[in-house]
Amino acid sequence: MQKGKKTVVGMLLVVCGIIAGLVIASNFNIQTQSAAQPKEVSPQSKDVLIQLSNALAEVADVVKPSVVNISTQKTVDTKDNPMNRFFDDPMFKRFFGEDSPYHMPKKYESKALGSGVIISEDGYIVTNSHVVKDMDEIKVILADKKEYKGKIIGADPKTDVAVIKIDAHNLPVLKLGDSSKMRVGEIVVAVGNPFGLNQTVTMGIVSAVGRSEMGIADYEDFIQIDAPINPGNSGGALVNASGELAGINTAIFSTSGGYQGIGFAIPSNMVKSVMDKLIKSGKVIRGWLGVNIQPLTPELAKSFGLKEKDGVLIADVVDGGPAEKAGLKRGDLIVSFDGKDASNTRQLRNLVANTPPGTTQNVRIIRDGKEISLKVTVGELPDNKQAQADAPAQAEFLNRLKGVSVQDITASIRERFNIPTKVSGVIVTNIADDSAAFNALRQGDIIQEVNRKRINNAKEYDSAVSGIKADEDILLLVYRGSAYTYVSITGKK
Repeated sequence: MQKGKKTVVGMLLVVCGIIAGLVIASNFNIQTQSAAQPKEVSPQSKDVLIQLSNALAEVADVVKPSVVNISTQKTVDTKDNPMNRFFDDPMFKRFFGEDSPYHMPKKYESKALGSGVIISEDGYIVTNSHVVKDMDEIKVILADKKEYKGKIIGADPKTDVAVIKIDAHNLPVLKLGDSSKMRVGEIVVAVGNPFGLNQTVTMGIVSAVGRSEMGIADYEDFIQIDAPINPGNSGGALVNASGELAGINTAIFSTSGGYQGIGFAIPSNMVKSVMDKLIKSGKVIRGWLGVNIQPLTPELAKSFGLKEKDGVLIADVVDGGPAEKAGLKRGDLIVSFDGKDASNTRQLRNLVANTPPGTTQNVRIIRDGKEISLKVTVGELPDNKQAQADAPAQAEFLNRLKGVSVQDITASIRERFNIPTKVSGVIVTNIADDSAAFNALRQGDIIQEVNRKRINNAKEYDSAVSGIKADEDILLLVYRGSAYTYVSITGKK
C-alpha cells in the first residue's frame, strides 16, 4: 500500500514537471519570437539616404538631356594590303573560289561609338578627339532621339579634346564647373553611352587629381575617378554634386578592355581653354619656352647642391628660343612661372602652354644656390619636333661608370642616326648588367657632360671619369631621343 502511494506521488511530480517545462518553454518561445521581429531603419538614416537618392536623381535629370550619343563611320581602303594581293592570285581563287572567307574586301566600313556634351544652345558639342578625328561620317543622337549630322570644328590630339557642331537650336546646355575646386573623395556622376546603351548614369568619387604621365595625351592633368565608365563613355560628362560639368571622360585603366575601377577625365578648366580656341580658330595655339625639362629628384638635387625639394630642372635650352633670349641656362631650376608654383613638369608645361604667345612673364629660378628672377617673352609652340635620335656603338670604363662602353660620334654615326650637328660627346654602345649605371643609361645615349664638365670626345670622357672616386656619385648630361636629360649615377642599381 505504502509502495503504491509512493508511485502515485512520483507520477504526479513528473506530470507537474512536464507542465512547468511547457510553461517555461512557452515563455522562452514568446521571447524568441519577440527577438526575431525584423528591425527597421531609423528615421534619421532614412532621411539621409532618401535625400542622397533624391539629390543624385536630380543631378541625373539635369545632366542627361545635355549628353549625346555619337556614332562615327570611316571607310577603310585595303587595296594595298599585301594579303589581298595574295588572295587575288588566280591560283588561290582556283582552290577557294571568288567568295573565299579569307578574302578581304577592297573597302570596309569601320564604325565606333562615343559620347559628347552640349556646350551651347546653337549646337556646339565637346567630345574626345579620338572619338571623331579622321572620321568620314558623324551622327549625333540627342536624349530625345533626334538625329543630326555632325561636323568637326576642330580636334586637339595633344589634350584629346574635340568640338563638333550640329545644325540645331535651343538645345539644353550643361553648365561648366571649376575643376580646380575638385577634391579627392568628392562624389561625382558619369553620364554617357557605354556599349551604345544611351543615357547611362553611374556614380563614384574622385580618387585623385592632377594625374599625369599616363601616356594618354601630350598634355595631361586628369581627374581619376572610380565611377564606372566603359567603351562608349569617351567624351561623356563627369559632373559634380551641383550638376556642373567637372570633366570629360576620356579613358580607363584596364588589362581586359573593360572597367576595372580606374577611369580618367579631362578637367573642365582644360576642356574650356581648348574648346574656346578650337571654336575661335579651329586649332590650339600654345605657348613655348624652348627648353627641355625634367623632374627634380633627390639624387639630382644632391648633385646640383640644391636644398629645394620642388621645381623643374632645365636639361637643355633651344638655340634662339624664348628661354635662351631671356637668359635661362641648362642646369637652372625653375620654381615659379607667372607667380605660380612650378613644382613639377606637368604644372610648368600646362602653365606655359596656356600662356598666349607674345606674353611676357616672370620666371623665378635657382642658379648656383641663388634665386634669380627673369623676364621671358613666351613664343609659339612649333608644329614640328626635332627628328628623334637613337643609336648603338662601342667603348668602356671604371668607378660607377664601370661596364659602360662608349665611343666617339663619327660622321657615319651622326648621319645614320640623324644626330644634330650641335650635339657632341660620346655615344653609349653598351651597359653591363652588373653596372651601377645599368638602370640609368641606355644604348644610344650621348653623354655630353660628366659632373658638369663638358665632354666632346672619348679622350675627354676618359680624362673626366678617371678622376672620379669609386664611391662618388656621378652627374651626367645625356642627349636621348631628341632631348637633353640629367642622369645621376648613385651606385643604387
